[in-house]
Amino acid sequence: MEKRLGTSEDTTDPPPPKEVEIPKPQAEDVEEGEVYGMGDIVTTTGDVDVVEEESHFTSESAQILIGDIMGCNRDLENIKENINDVQQKNEEHH
Repeated sequence: MEKRLGTSEDTTDPPPPKEVEIPKPQAEDVEEGEVYGMGDIVTTTGDVDVVEEESHFTSESAQILIGDIMGCNRDLENIKENINDVQQKNEEHH
């Protein structure tokens, strides 16, 4: 019984939410499904499942993130151009 308690304590003591937080951006990409993603991974407690889910999501989420980053880069370029335009107009007036 002591050994069983020890193993059950071991499984409950080191739950891998901190390790699981690594794919957290993926969960956020899926419309703030952090609880859903985390809960799934934590409840499965199978290391194999975690690895499968991580590898399963990384390619898809990486493409999503790359698309988001490219969109952000476009926005940044537009903002930079707007700032330059405003600075040039201010310099012309002064």
